[in-house]
Amino acid sequence: MFDILMYLFENFIHSDMEVVVNHDELTDELTRAGFHRQEILKALAWLERLADLQDSQAIPYTHQSQHKSIRVFTAEEAARLDCESRGFIMYLENLGVLDFATREMVIDRVMELDTQQFTLDDLKWVILMVLFNVPGHEDAYDQMEGLLFEEPEGLLH
Repeated sequence: MFDILMYLFENFIHSDMEVVVNHDELTDELTRAGFHRQEILKALAWLERLADLQDSQAIPYTHQSQHKSIRVFTAEEAARLDCESRGFIMYLENLGVLDFATREMVIDRVMELDTQQFTLDDLKWVILMVLFNVPGHEDAYDQMEGLLFEEPEGLLH
């Protein structure tokens, strides 16, 4: 399913190509690209849920306080998001790339992925997809895109 999301993001959403909105046409396109129908339907449902999360009624935590807080991860979240991934989420919050609502959207979308292996690089792509789909977060998207695509120069430490 994650491969389909990456394919869609790279080939339709993140490119200058016109986005196909008809589910049947999109399903046919993905089938021609070699993906299985069941996985395609899961990926499209994942994207629909992401769109639903933009509605403040769908995410009640957007009405909660936006003050700095500590996020305690559930056992299931900690199993999916290793220490490095959880640290990266906190890092992005400190940079202002993620806010309270987008952090929760990212965690929600990560937990809905149907995948056995989940890496920090996968998390970065999920964050990019979330920020791309949330109006008013264009600057955060640009920052995240820079973090994802820029190669560090020289020694990091």
